[in-house]
Parts: sequence; structure tokens; C-alpha cells
Amino acid sequence: MVSEKLSNLEVMTKANVYWDGKVTSRTFFTADGEKHTLGIITAGTYTFGVGDREIVTLIGANGAGKSTTLKTVSGLLHPKTGDVLYKGKSIKGVRAHKIVEAGLAQVPEGRHVFLHMTVEENLDMGAYTQPNSTIAPNKEKVFELFPRLKERRKQLAGTMSGGEQQMLAMGRALMSNASMLMLDEPSMGLSPLLVQEIFDIIRNIHKEGMTILLVEQNAQMALSVADRAYVLETGRVVMEGTGAELLTNERVRSAYLGG
Repeated sequence: MVSEKLSNLEVMTKANVYWDGKVTSRTFFTADGEKHTLGIITAGTYTFGVGDREIVTLIGANGAGKSTTLKTVSGLLHPKTGDVLYKGKSIKGVRAHKIVEAGLAQVPEGRHVFLHMTVEENLDMGAYTQPNSTIAPNKEKVFELFPRLKERRKQLAGTMSGGEQQMLAMGRALMSNASMLMLDEPSMGLSPLLVQEIFDIIRNIHKEGMTILLVEQNAQMALSVADRAYVLETGRVVMEGTGAELLTNERVRSAYLGG
């Protein structure tokens, strides 16, 4: 039994991890004795966890396996070995829409909004797994986070800027009533000003209690918002630590932060 600290939680981690990728259990306890279950993700030869209400980021070069990991967690790809546990239950092999129903939502690389639908229609599509009674209140929450979407609710998504489409993709994911949000390259193709705005929004979503798993090429921005981070190289975790620790790590600075 190993004691460690994740974010602001005192935890006791009880793990049974084999390097063939199998994980049987991993739980932690807050100081008041409340039990939580980590989402344990295993892919290939590495294992990592995402704690409740954490921001965890995966950084690495192109081809390291970051996006593949997110697609595996969300059910778009199926691992040949290993397992994916969410709230203590395996979701390996579960169909993607059932994973969304369980509370995991992904914002894909490249945004992939429905270009010929309006902003509001895109948001409604994000709620397809939810009862009708939740759609209106969830939409209001999205509009509070993204006032620009409310202003453009009748606008076709294909006529919006890249930054606005990214906001729409994030809002669409939130319409699923997710408890964990997976973001794949949210800053891709955006100007520095819009990148800052998107990361400010990520911080705000996190403050509302959202657990976030972030894949991002912009390592500087990703590490600046992350509670913890993992460095992937060709399908392996080669380094892990807090975001602050990796920001000042010489190896990380040389490889991913421009020295």
C-alpha cells in the first residue's frame, strides 16, 4: 500500500499493476475517509490514472500515442491487451455511446462540428444520450461558459472561426452531462490570443468540478494548467510528475518547451 498525494487530496493507493497492462483495482481515500476510485487507463506497456477533479495532461511528440489513448478510452479503438477502468468498472469493449452515457465525453482533434447545422443544433446533438428534461438547463450552463455561442446560436457552424468552433465542440461535449472531459489538441490551428482564451475556459470548466484529461502539443500551456502530467514516447510513459515539476524539468524543457 502506497501513500501519495494527488492534487489537494491525501490518498491511499492500493494497486495491483502488472506490466502486461492488467489492473485489478486502484482506490484512494480522502482525509475524511470518503472513498474514490481512480480511472485507470492502460494502453500497451504503460499505466496511468486520472483522479477525481484533476486535470491530467499527456504530452509528447507526434506519434507518441496520445490521441490513440483518448480514442481507446472513449471506445473508438479497442485495445488488444490491457484494460480501461472507469469508476472501478472495466469499459474495455464497451460501445462508444455507452461510454458517453457513463459520463466520459471526448472533444476530438480537429473539432469535427457539424458544419451545416446551427450552433444550437450542434449542442442538441451532444445531448442525444440525455433525457429531454436535461437539455435546456445544460444548454444554459454551456451558454454561461461560452457567451459567444449564445450570441450565435442560430449561426451555421461552418461559418464560424476556428476558435468559435473549438468552443462549440467543447460545449457539445458538455451537453452529454459528462463528469470527465477528454480534450484532444484543443489549441490546434488557433492564434496565440485564442489559445489563451481556450485555456482560460478549460480552467473555468475545471473550477466547476470537471475532471479533465488533456492531450496537447502546446506543452507549455498544458503543463501550466495540469495537476499532473505524463510524458509519452512511442507508446511508453517515460516521465511523470506534477505540471509544475515538469515545467522546470531540464529534459522536458529541452524536448518540448524549446530549451
